[in-house]
Amino acid sequence: MDFIKITEQESNHKDLEKKTVFELVNAMHEEDNNALKAVHNVLPKVVKLIEEIEPKIKNGGRLFYIGAGTSGRLGVLDASECPPTFGTPPEKVVGLVAGGIPALYSSIEIAEDDLNQAWKDLSDHNISTNDIVIGIAASGTTPYVVGGLQECKKNNISTACIVCNENSPVAKYADFKIEVIVGPEFLTGSSRLKAGTVQKLILNMISTISMILDGHVKGNKMIDMQMSNAKLNKRARKILIDELGIDQEKADALIVKHKSIRSALENYQNE
Repeated sequence: MDFIKITEQESNHKDLEKKTVFELVNAMHEEDNNALKAVHNVLPKVVKLIEEIEPKIKNGGRLFYIGAGTSGRLGVLDASECPPTFGTPPEKVVGLVAGGIPALYSSIEIAEDDLNQAWKDLSDHNISTNDIVIGIAASGTTPYVVGGLQECKKNNISTACIVCNENSPVAKYADFKIEVIVGPEFLTGSSRLKAGTVQKLILNMISTISMILDGHVKGNKMIDMQMSNAKLNKRARKILIDELGIDQEKADALIVKHKSIRSALENYQNE
């Protein structure tokens, strides 16, 4: 099949500068609803990808995201939330963005054109066949991502992609293809909009469900979260109160003693 770059096609919404705020807000909301429908269409593929990730994580493997621009930043964002949310080491889920740390807060668009840099970045982390690499690219053409997945394939490393066009160069090197077709953007070519939204939604599923399967959740509670501020300490105490049926004073004592929700839950009967 031919590759068509739908993400760059003309917006279905014309004369934006002539519309009222009400019209603009409702038009964007309409497109966001289309994005949700597009995610629904690829849920079976998301399931298969997570089922591939689960045994790798359980056996000590790591999950890598590679991307550029908005896509890369979303990967880094998702990865950076895993340690505080699930108590995982920073190296468990790693986000790599073309251009490195400076690209997180300023645009370094030229960095995405290097076919070789992603593999260099992955090699710095001693990437191996125990790991899995997910390339994130709205267009599906980003050289940084294409080159990274291509080298992973050569080295027998599992690969996946989250893209918003079918039959893209990135998908060519992905074992697990999530092609979530959102159509033309509200603002022509601005893939930080619908494309970015669906990428974030799918990344939420991948990391959250992978961590649930890895045992970091009890019921619907984050029992391995880091208690690094007053809000999180309060949340930890509430989890213990709800789970153990104890009062706040006892919950406080357990947190002070064990410094971990999981440890407090597991050792409560021995108190």
